[in-house]
Amino acid sequence: MGLSLEELKTLSAHFSSCYLTYRKNNRVAHQRKMGAGQKGFLPTPLDKLVFILLYLKCYPTYDLQGFLFGLERTRACRWVKLLLPVLEMTLGHECVLPARQIRSMEEFCHAFPGVRDVFIDGTERPVQKPKNTRRRNKMYSGKKRQTTGKVVMMTDETRRVGFLSLSKNGRRHDKRLLDKADIVRHIPSTVTVWADTGFQGINKQHPMA
Repeated sequence: MGLSLEELKTLSAHFSSCYLTYRKNNRVAHQRKMGAGQKGFLPTPLDKLVFILLYLKCYPTYDLQGFLFGLERTRACRWVKLLLPVLEMTLGHECVLPARQIRSMEEFCHAFPGVRDVFIDGTERPVQKPKNTRRRNKMYSGKKRQTTGKVVMMTDETRRVGFLSLSKNGRRHDKRLLDKADIVRHIPSTVTVWADTGFQGINKQHPMA
């Protein structure tokens, strides 16, 4: 997952705090106090953190995720849906989440403070095949030869992801997805933009591309 044990322990402390806050704010009104009832199969904050990080890193099926952590498929699904917003809250507090929209040059400078070069690339990840044929065809990637979701990301010289677009169908072209995000015009003219041939025409949108 790219984190040392000490980094995981440090992050798990913030994760635990956000988990308690999230459960308290979203708890269904009932008489039992938090912590009462049957104990879960992910007893510690570190267990919960590793569970959701592994899911996002490897994107396994719920059957495999449940097998790895000794859970039934349905319970693994419930844990994923519960822990995803908790992780997002944790990373937001740590200020490490990439921007999902950049609407001005000021927002770009906030997401990429002091950079001289940025790197733009499109990436795809496999998704489950939709049952609907029309939707399945829209998500089919000829490059990957499977149904995928696609995002465009922008990183700095240290490979830190400062911008991540919304996920779209894998069939959509990289340049079209970048144009939809509408971020190139907000990049200062002093910043060099690096992109591969999937973004042909970007040199007409930015003087340093």
